[in-house]
Amino acid sequence: MAMLPSTLRKPLAAVSLLALLAGCQATPNAELRGTGDLGVVVERATGSLAVVDTSHHRVLDRVEELGDLSHASVKFSRDARYAFVFGRDGGLSRVDLLTGEITHRVMQSGNSIGGAVSQDGSLVAVANYEPGGVKIFDSETLEEVAEIPATYRDDNGEEQRSKVVGLVDAPGNRFVYSLFDAGEIHLVDMHGETPEVSRFTDIGEKPYDALIGPSGRYYIAGLFGEDGLALLDLWHPEAGVQRILPDYGRGEERLPVYKMPHLEGWAMAGDAAWLPAVGRHEVLIADTGDWSLIDRIPVHGQPIFVMSRPDERQVWVNFAHPDNNVVQVIDTERREIVATLAPGEAVLHMEFTPKGEQVWISARDSDRVVVYDTRTLEEVARLDSESPSGIFFTDRAHRIGL
Repeated sequence: MAMLPSTLRKPLAAVSLLALLAGCQATPNAELRGTGDLGVVVERATGSLAVVDTSHHRVLDRVEELGDLSHASVKFSRDARYAFVFGRDGGLSRVDLLTGEITHRVMQSGNSIGGAVSQDGSLVAVANYEPGGVKIFDSETLEEVAEIPATYRDDNGEEQRSKVVGLVDAPGNRFVYSLFDAGEIHLVDMHGETPEVSRFTDIGEKPYDALIGPSGRYYIAGLFGEDGLALLDLWHPEAGVQRILPDYGRGEERLPVYKMPHLEGWAMAGDAAWLPAVGRHEVLIADTGDWSLIDRIPVHGQPIFVMSRPDERQVWVNFAHPDNNVVQVIDTERREIVATLAPGEAVLHMEFTPKGEQVWISARDSDRVVVYDTRTLEEVARLDSESPSGIFFTDRAHRIGL
């Protein structure tokens, strides 16, 4: 049997100890713990993140100086140690959840609206309003890898740049996003040295947000300019974009829209998809076999997030102003509202623990996060937080589109 060089012939215990010490030296302030029960709460008024322990309902740390977080979103690295924070001011920050430090930060645009991490974890993409387009960065260093302008031709034939919305990751190291001003969906393949962009035009008027199914097959963009949604089957992109639910509001007057619904975090229950209706006090239910409308459930207000508990037995819904002080719970089997809860003023976001036994809810104007038991629907914890908005747990690191 071949012998190791003498410089490498050390007792295994010594090698392990050296490796441990090396790791400690690299991150001297890091608590020796896993990250699986960690998460962050965006505190928009102070430009900070509260790092939380979801098992013990406590704030572990606060990370400040993250810029304008008025419409911030967060994604996680493949190892769930780092949070990528996408600020409205165009700032992209990489935060170490264990040390509570910003490891890297770049001001990559004038106005951004979220981002995504690639399937292999190596890339971070950012959707930009100003200038319209997508920028892609190395996830370790935040060095820019590519810039993809969101260009289109207006009615006069002149080239313009569109706001980018609904950016998600897709299997195969691809990103998908929509162009609000152009009415297009773009699919970007990052396998090669340069991005390969496929364009799908005339998908509908003013796509405002989008989602991707948990399997990564269907990308669906909601339309603000008209009823309906646009669906792209990523298994068969050559088939083009299909319009679904085009007539759900026919003959009805749309109410004033105070806040755009969010499609990310959409609800799947069995063979049905649960979606927020635009400008109506309804949750829509579609058959995922043929994407036809099968039911509409009247709810408290204009829904913003329609989110499924991980076991798909419940759907939780929050609402736009002025009806944003309650959350409603729908039983997916009976398709009935079973509870109306009042966590506080201006409920902005909800996040289920990975297996769904609890849900965390942010009440911005009450400066608190409220935790409910999803079986009993009783409050189990309350955390003080200044103007909390988005809540994001690290299990998102291993889920497509989140």
